[in-house]
Amino acid sequence: VCLVYGGCGALGRSVISAFRASAGAEWSAVSVDVVENADANESITISPDQTWDEQLATVQERLGDSKLDSVICVAGGWAGGNAASKETLSNAELMWKVSVMTSMVAARVAAEHLKENGLLVLTGAQACVGGTPGMIGYGAAKAAVHQLTQSLAAADSGLPSGSAVVCIRPIILDTPMNRRFMPNSDFSTWTPTAAVAEKLVQWSEGSDRPSSGSAVNLTTRAGETTFEIAH
Repeated sequence: VCLVYGGCGALGRSVISAFRASAGAEWSAVSVDVVENADANESITISPDQTWDEQLATVQERLGDSKLDSVICVAGGWAGGNAASKETLSNAELMWKVSVMTSMVAARVAAEHLKENGLLVLTGAQACVGGTPGMIGYGAAKAAVHQLTQSLAAADSGLPSGSAVVCIRPIILDTPMNRRFMPNSDFSTWTPTAAVAEKLVQWSEGSDRPSSGSAVNLTTRAGETTFEIAH
């Protein structure tokens, strides 16, 4: 069983579909999002107005005593603004909610429901390894996810024995929304969501899984995607 936090976004839908179509293990896919994903085996609907604890309670109430093989958090979004922008504070608050809050709740779900030797995946961003002056709220949120990965990979983090936490760091994902807002870009350098989803299934099945704490850069050139372990 795989739980996908953000199961109704472009990447989340691809992940759900990839698990359902896997020719390896017979997977059940659980979606967690603000709307239902009809393609998932089970869909847990949360509210954006819920607190962190309330979101966790909603998910755990539906899971009951169920155990999970993997928890994959691909929830997120993007908003810009520098320190002088009037919208920076509200954008930063939104970025914290969609990236950090979801990752923290996913970590709590993993601590309670992930099987031993299971997999937790969080989503960071290559652009946020350094400074991000034109999108400081987004950069701060993704940097927090990078740090959270390291904390969860350390001893006594609270995750089950033998489990691994991995942070994927894309540059730009090839989604309908990104194509609409950046129509003149070179799409051959954008990472297809299906390629990411396929890799997440492989890792969940124990194939070529990076070591716990790894940050994996997703890079696409001329339509070919590589998954490079940065550390």
